[in-house]
Amino acid sequence: MNIEAFLNSLSSFIWGPFTLSLLFLVGLYLMIGLKAYPLRNLNKGLEYLFKKSTLSNKRKRRTGGDISSFESLMTALSATVGTGNIAGVATAIFLGGPGAIFWMWLTALVGMATKYAEAFLAIVYREKNTKGNHVGGPMYYIKNGLGQKYNLLAYAFAFFGMIAAFGIGNGVQSNSVAQVISMELDISRAMVGFIIAILVMLVIIGGIQSIGRTAAKLVPAMSLIYILGGLYIIVSNFELVPTIFWLIIDSAFNTTAASGGFAGATVWAAIRYGVSRGVFSNEAGLGSSPIAHAAAKTNDPKHQGSISMLEPLIDTLLVCTITAFVILISQSWYIGYNGAALTTYAFDSAIPGIGKYIVIFGLVLFAFSTIIGWSYYGEKCAEFLFGEKVILYYRILWVVVIPIGAAVELNLVWLVADIMNGLMALPNLIALLLLSPIVFKQTMKIKNNIST
Repeated sequence: MNIEAFLNSLSSFIWGPFTLSLLFLVGLYLMIGLKAYPLRNLNKGLEYLFKKSTLSNKRKRRTGGDISSFESLMTALSATVGTGNIAGVATAIFLGGPGAIFWMWLTALVGMATKYAEAFLAIVYREKNTKGNHVGGPMYYIKNGLGQKYNLLAYAFAFFGMIAAFGIGNGVQSNSVAQVISMELDISRAMVGFIIAILVMLVIIGGIQSIGRTAAKLVPAMSLIYILGGLYIIVSNFELVPTIFWLIIDSAFNTTAASGGFAGATVWAAIRYGVSRGVFSNEAGLGSSPIAHAAAKTNDPKHQGSISMLEPLIDTLLVCTITAFVILISQSWYIGYNGAALTTYAFDSAIPGIGKYIVIFGLVLFAFSTIIGWSYYGEKCAEFLFGEKVILYYRILWVVVIPIGAAVELNLVWLVADIMNGLMALPNLIALLLLSPIVFKQTMKIKNNIST
């Protein structure tokens, strides 16, 4: 067996029924333990997100954190709103049929509880490094919350996260952008990679404050353009929406017959690809986003958890659903296209001459935002393992890898990143289960002092 075949088998095993079931069941357990707090209190998440601080200057100085709660959410979304929203949804439909979208929705709903718990614990157990910056995430809430006997899990998460970042958050993203721009604008992939590297360097050199400010401007703008384009197509074909909705529900529980270029899909395929692409889309349970939320300017874990639980709502239930409905309205999933090509075809068939550029523009900006978001995740994982001295070297290596990823084929890199991404989830899920009583107890307290 060659190395690529071995890695393929390992990836299939890691992302098989056990991991997917664990991700879903942990989210369901947290939702039940929180008494559906994320579903009952969506308004609080929005209120906290946009609420202006009423604290005195003295109390502001005592409040921890390096970026605003809004910037922390946008940083987390910059890493999650990516190619998965365009290519991942299309792949889920291509392999699992329309029913995959139902299971993606369900994954997002329970993922709201997972995201809440992750950000909650990130604030409770974060630390300050020697530069005075706040650092946190699964490696810190494992170390500080579970004690020395679980340190191996903390280091395992940091190692897997550091490696996975270069694939899923760097090389794969720059490669996707380079392919699209090279094909549409006839610019060499190496040149595209070099341009992206320069732009990324200008952002990440300033650390989390610079990343937060950029994400706060970029994420709303890029999402709005893509969302408006998709909503235009959906509203223009509004009479088909009930039919599409019923198709999704029916296909979630019944085998989808083969038709045209679509090979057909079983119920298990709908569940498998719906759950896996849902997880890839919003990263609930992987442990990446709490690294960003740990830098928020708040001392109230319930506050930040309520903001974090908005991520699956925005990323999966809004952006991914729009992609899915456009694909299903266009009926392009019958033709045999897959990935970004399927989404591009769907948009362009609905808005000829303009639709494909909405997808291309979205793909480029989504990928760029993912690169800057994951640079921070990988950097903090490396810092946990090797100390602050590694930060500059990590940023340099991060920038160097971008044009390489753009110019070469990444089959092996993608497989390694896929494996590491799955392995990240295991230490994080163990920690969430063991620390869940703290999350439940403090969340259920009636009194909630908002500190920002």
